[in-house]
Amino acid sequence: MTDLKNLTINYDDCIAIVEFNQENAKVNTLSEGMMNEFVPVFDQLQNNDNIKGIVVISAKPGSFIAGADINMLESAQSRDELYKMSRNGQDIMNRIEQSPKPIIAAIAGSCLGGGFEIALACHYRIALNDKQTKFGVPEVKLGLLPGAGGTQRLLQNLLLPDALDLLLTGREIQAKKAKTMGLVDILVQSIGTDLENMEYLYSFAVQKAKQLIVQRPSKRQYGLIESLIQTFKILNGAGLNAEAEAFADLGMTNESKALISLFHGRTECKKNKFGKLNREIKTIAIIGASVIGAGIAHVSIDKGLQVILYDTTEHALSRGQLQITKGYQNYIKRNRITHTEYKQILSNLNYQRTFDNLYKCDIIIESLYEDLKVKQNILDKLEQHISEHCIFASNTYTISIHDIASNSQRPDKIIGMHYFSPVDKVELLEIIRTKQTSDETICSAVHIGLKQGKIIIVVNDGPGFYTTRLLAFISVEIFYLLNEGLSPKDIDKATKSFGFHVGLATLLDEFGIDIIANIVFHLQTIFGERLIDLSIIELFRKFIRNYLFGKKSQQGLYIYSNDNHNKKEINPKIKELIKDTSIQTKEILTMEDIQWRICLRLLNEAAKCLEENIINSPTDGDVGAVFGLGFSPMKGGPFRFMDTYGISKIVDLMNNYQLKHGDRFIPTQLLINMSKENKTFYS
Repeated sequence: MTDLKNLTINYDDCIAIVEFNQENAKVNTLSEGMMNEFVPVFDQLQNNDNIKGIVVISAKPGSFIAGADINMLESAQSRDELYKMSRNGQDIMNRIEQSPKPIIAAIAGSCLGGGFEIALACHYRIALNDKQTKFGVPEVKLGLLPGAGGTQRLLQNLLLPDALDLLLTGREIQAKKAKTMGLVDILVQSIGTDLENMEYLYSFAVQKAKQLIVQRPSKRQYGLIESLIQTFKILNGAGLNAEAEAFADLGMTNESKALISLFHGRTECKKNKFGKLNREIKTIAIIGASVIGAGIAHVSIDKGLQVILYDTTEHALSRGQLQITKGYQNYIKRNRITHTEYKQILSNLNYQRTFDNLYKCDIIIESLYEDLKVKQNILDKLEQHISEHCIFASNTYTISIHDIASNSQRPDKIIGMHYFSPVDKVELLEIIRTKQTSDETICSAVHIGLKQGKIIIVVNDGPGFYTTRLLAFISVEIFYLLNEGLSPKDIDKATKSFGFHVGLATLLDEFGIDIIANIVFHLQTIFGERLIDLSIIELFRKFIRNYLFGKKSQQGLYIYSNDNHNKKEINPKIKELIKDTSIQTKEILTMEDIQWRICLRLLNEAAKCLEENIINSPTDGDVGAVFGLGFSPMKGGPFRFMDTYGISKIVDLMNNYQLKHGDRFIPTQLLINMSKENKTFYS
């Protein structure tokens, strides 16, 4: 057992301790290299009469095993390869489970996917009871299922509803919940630092292994499925074969490939590619206690930052305070934090109506009304109070960062940080740089965003940036469809069927039709009829004049109940509003027509943003559309979808829709060129 690069083997009397420690990696995965070492090590320990028990543990705090190596899955060229991969994994887990020597999993940190399957195959499971220790099968979110016996062992160890919950949602559960469900035999409590916890878990597991040599653990209380398997042994083999067949089938689908592509994109957007911080960020201020401003404070105060929430009125600050405290009180109810943690977190937040103490800030995030003069004025005032190193970030969704910084003496310190509402739930953060923004400033903004738990795309300053621009184009097409007599429910049904997280008519109401209208009016001055013609501009104006702003005014495309905001009916006023502008057409719009008309506008504009260098890569474009607008994750984002469907076919569709509906469907030159050259966005 020499020349091991991913494992360390230690001994304590008759107990062997196998430590997972993947080479050159922050976390352990079931990579090919890891498994090529583990199997022969396991066989040798099994055949060594001096070894009476085995402990498997990680040498990396915070990571037992985070799952299978995605790259290994992607390298499979055929369904047969995936089937064999699954069968091989099942064989290894069966050998662990059938070992005559007790095998104990000592778990600290993420125990996910294939790592969870290893733990399930062990005879005894000990888990560190801390926030980092989580169990689950997140491969479900990649369009796959557990392929090394996990489907069978979860059904054996859990009641059917609990097993199906994990298998169908891919959600992760904390150690305490896993113990309650019967997935963990015993919890050990945190005693100090990560290193101290790992040493304690190590020694505890070794002592437990010695006990189990004398007395093997009693049979678990299994669920209904296990009882049947024990009665009809043949079902187990059939279940494993069905698992392997399904794993192989799913792994070859476009949906799984798209979700894996998105996973890689998400991982990339969780990195800071702009160097290391030159100065530690300790204190931030948020200017404006709006819903967004309070939301930014909410996701900052539990990250070790000192936060100042500023507004000019006591009423606004009280409203922001109520929003934040309610959010954290909800965390207490859901057992995410304790009362002690709640008090400590809120102690990081200060409310103020003056510019006092702003000189202490490392970054200031402005979240005021979407008006250029307002943002320029606040920047001008703040520059008289803040330190030289302090960064000014504007939470804007349409206004040019270059214009905001036009009167600044330090444009290199000005940046955009576009948060999405609700801030504590929407993961995406769109950071906007200008030509003058320094890499140091971008690095600091990305650092804060990552600390807040965000997925980040960095885009270049330009009309509407990226996500707002896509939102404008799809919103306009929805209004064209309304003008042709289509109902909001038809639009919601078609877009949800396509894979959008929320029906797009509902999304407009939730976002605010008044806000969308202002975005459209602004971008119409730049893009003209490529975006919208005057009749549809007038339809937007009618909505504004009639206060049809959406959910916040209780009426927009739908009418909302006072008692239940989730209850909605189609707004009958729409028919009256389109009376003067509606287009009478004999064409019967199919669901596919609705989907293509909206999606082609989005796809074309996404490509246009790449062509104009608003976004820097297809990956950023896919991540932005999925996590910012709810584009179908199973299609991987607009660029991955165009590759899969075929860019030449997309261009043909655009040309056909141009003939029917006008020049707003003219494909961008980038797509035309790629179609002619048979190129794709991803290699």
